[in-house]
Amino acid sequence: MTTQPRFIRLAAGDNVVVAVDLIDAGKRVDGVTATARVLKGHKMATQPIAQDAPVVKYGQIIGFASQPIAPGHWVHSHNCHFATFDRDYAFAEGAAPEAILPLPERATFQGFRRAKGRAGTRNYIAILTSVNCSASVARFMAEAVNRSGMLAEFPNVDGVIPLVHGTGCGIAGEGLGFDILERTIWGYATNPNVSAVLIVGLGCEVFQIPRLMKAYGIEPGAHFQSMTIQETGGTRKSIEAGVARIREMLPLVNQVKRETLPASELCLALQCGGSDGYSGITANPALGKAVDLLVEHGGTAVLSETPEIYGAEHLLTRRAESREVGEKLVSIIKWWEAYTTKHEGSMDNNPSPGNKAGGLTTILEKSLGAAAKGGSTTLRAVYHYAEKIDRAGFVYMDTPGYDPVAATGQVAGGSNVLCFTTGRGSAYGCKPTPSIKLATNSEIYTRMIDDMDINCGDVLDGVSLEDKGREIFELILRTASGDKTKSELLGYGDNEFVPWQIGATM
Repeated sequence: MTTQPRFIRLAAGDNVVVAVDLIDAGKRVDGVTATARVLKGHKMATQPIAQDAPVVKYGQIIGFASQPIAPGHWVHSHNCHFATFDRDYAFAEGAAPEAILPLPERATFQGFRRAKGRAGTRNYIAILTSVNCSASVARFMAEAVNRSGMLAEFPNVDGVIPLVHGTGCGIAGEGLGFDILERTIWGYATNPNVSAVLIVGLGCEVFQIPRLMKAYGIEPGAHFQSMTIQETGGTRKSIEAGVARIREMLPLVNQVKRETLPASELCLALQCGGSDGYSGITANPALGKAVDLLVEHGGTAVLSETPEIYGAEHLLTRRAESREVGEKLVSIIKWWEAYTTKHEGSMDNNPSPGNKAGGLTTILEKSLGAAAKGGSTTLRAVYHYAEKIDRAGFVYMDTPGYDPVAATGQVAGGSNVLCFTTGRGSAYGCKPTPSIKLATNSEIYTRMIDDMDINCGDVLDGVSLEDKGREIFELILRTASGDKTKSELLGYGDNEFVPWQIGATM
């Protein structure tokens, strides 16, 4: 008996379907005979599409036919292209009804209670740097602590992490680029997964540590120390001094113990990378269901990556709690359009070769799938990069689409746990915030089993999005309580601190 290939029609008005299985030429799918091979995750036309007419998936425009497309044709970059078009930015039309559970009914996790009501899921000492010139010394300090074996005496400390970057000098001392770096450094210093901080500078850089301390009213103390290599006397003396200061911090940091905390203390960063044609069908909407659960339990979820919601932003503005929130998102979209034009780029530059090999044709298609991570509840606030997140519920932060830069902004904003969906495969990790990786298809889950935490590919086999969302939500709670993610077990996270650099390098 011949088995017919499976397919998915995502909305009644779509003129394409998505191949779940390989569709060979001659196979009948949705009453249409395929005229060419259609790979898994790719699209096949089910009705005639005239040249320049919209290609519709998810009930939304994902591109325009660059030539006439007949029923049964494979639809991809060779016959579908990106073009701008007017979108209906309706504001605050309402989202799915949401009822926040009372405190006694909320799910709980075992976390670290911090000052001012914040909660951590990890307990790190961070060595931050003011400038690239102090990056090696910061790494040498962390390596010396790890080699010494002293951490074995302090079981409640998750580790000492060097968070180094490639800027801090050769930049303007005023303006957007400086402000972003300052917010990012301070955001990591105050992330609830960080218990104590040593910030290391060279001494003569543009990004001065005393200026940071003055801007945020910081006084040196047991939980915050700073030093510069020039004042301390060079590399070796700085390493010795840094290790000594960390040794003094360790007993204090070790005193903190996990306690039962409500899920409303969780701030979940949402990321996707190495997306494929299944991302918007399995992992992203399943994560969206988990987000809806987290919001119901009083928590916060942060959608980001503005170039990867481009073309779907009109769906988010409808969910804004006010016109002001919706208009702020649109203003950010307009900034990105001007930014890419200024640098002779296009918003459609975002889909990578891997995205396209996985079935994603344009940024519009990619964005409609990526936005599904945000679930269905009200959009409560829109933040600029690395701003402190101070609203509960579903919120948005402007970041680039490049995963390490985007996640860095979310963690600087206060995210204490992260979910990362991937269809092509990702080897990402994030200290101090644990990163849970969700595979969009069973093949990549099996192939990269040491990196993947959850398989969402079984949604294609009949597992409901609601059940998968519950599975994700429960893993978020366990991870927040201390269970290690695959990326943590592999040791990822020391190199993924990447602040967004805007402006001239001088």
